[in-house]
Amino acid sequence: MEKQEKTHTHMLDDGRVLEHSHEPGHSHSHTHTHTKAVLNRLSRAIGHLESIRRMVEEGRDCSEVLIQLSAVKAAINNTGKVILQDHIEHCIVDAVESGDHEALEELNKAIDRFMK
Repeated sequence: MEKQEKTHTHMLDDGRVLEHSHEPGHSHSHTHTHTKAVLNRLSRAIGHLESIRRMVEEGRDCSEVLIQLSAVKAAINNTGKVILQDHIEHCIVDAVESGDHEALEELNKAIDRFMK
């Protein structure tokens, strides 16, 4: 059975209204309110990783490198939490409302992989 294209609106926290439609076979949105914050966090983590690479190239103490790697790991995990929260608040709510069980299965797979 072919899915029909569905148009609907979303009210964002800042009062903006987004209206969009989904192509057949894709029944939930990917509207995120924290995209800029996620990109900023990723940029900082990339910069931090580059500085760690320089530490290794310079022969810095291994314990210092490990401490810095731990900080990057924590930053990446926290960024993942922001993405997950945003995904649940927007995409998954949308998927549940539209009966998209595949999106819920994909979320469970992503959580399993993220938690490893």
